[in-house]
Parts: sequence; structure tokens; C-alpha cells
Amino acid sequence: MLSGRRLDLLDPTPMDIEIDDIAHGLAFVARWNGQTRGDFAFSVAEHSLLVEQIFGQLNPGCDPRWNLAALLHDAPEYVIGDMISPVKAALGVEYGEMDARLAAAVHRRFGLPVALPAPIKRRIKLADRVSARLEAVQIAGFSAAEVARLFPLPETGMVGGLQIRLRQPAETRAAYLARHHQIMNEIDRAA
Repeated sequence: MLSGRRLDLLDPTPMDIEIDDIAHGLAFVARWNGQTRGDFAFSVAEHSLLVEQIFGQLNPGCDPRWNLAALLHDAPEYVIGDMISPVKAALGVEYGEMDARLAAAVHRRFGLPVALPAPIKRRIKLADRVSARLEAVQIAGFSAAEVARLFPLPETGMVGGLQIRLRQPAETRAAYLARHHQIMNEIDRAA
């Protein structure tokens, strides 16, 4: 890692995890395999910021640890990349297990439970789907009909009004780090 840490992908530990490495890696990993409109790829870091924003709007006043979990929901992709769901499925359980080990190390590093409570996990997944739907329409070239079929959502009231913002990786990395720092301060104040 750029921080100088060495990360064993098969046996990651919380001591190997640095937020600067996560933010940097995610800012340079493209969602949608880079097949999006705009001058910059829509990065996993930008997606994570959007998911956390949506999660916060859908769950006002929740424990800030769950906002942190939303921000970090795709953190393992800083080292294993972002793959579209059909590829993940084709790779099988080994990919899922590696992802789970990395996620567990990230969670432990930042004081989150290894296994998130099921209701929180479902709420983060909903925010993730809302984000995917917005991304599909706004930057990935999907029609409204395709999106309704591929990304069905309960009525959340959140799909309208949010705009995808494409930024240079360095700007996105800084925004990700700033939001992480802000949430960690909120967690400290709540303790």
C-alpha cells in the first residue's frame, strides 16, 4: 500500500488497514467498468459518498457508526477492484470469502461489528440500490424502463433530486477522507 503497510489479501488484519489507502484506492477504481459518460470515471469512492449520503437521508438521526458502515460498504474494492455482479457470481465463493475477510478487517479497524445488524445491512443495501439506479440513468446510459426493471426499489422519495457529480480522483479522495474524518468525530462525540 502507498502508506507503506503490507496487506495480506488472504489473511488481512486491522493493523494492515489505513483510511488513506482505502480513499486512494477507491478514488481510482471505476464503477461500471469505466463505461460512463463524462470526463472522469465515476469512482467507487464517489459511489460510497453517494451511498452514505442517501443512507443518512433515509435514516436521519441514526447512530453515526452506521453512516461509517455505509461509507465503507465497498471498502474491500480498494484492493480487489469493482466487478459487475455477473462476474462476481461467476468467480464463486472464493471471491466472496476474500471480500468478507477484507470487510471484516476494515470493520474491526474502525470499530464496527464484523457482522452488521441485519436491519442496518438492509438499509445500506437499499441506499446502494438507490445509488446504482441514479448512476444507471444519469451516467451509464440506461433508460428509465431498464432501470425500473433492473433496479426495482420501494418508494423511497430519494431517487429524485440527487445528482451524480464527477470529479478528479484527487478531489474525490479528499472528499472521502473528509467525510470519514467527520463521521469519526461524530462517533467520538456520541461515545
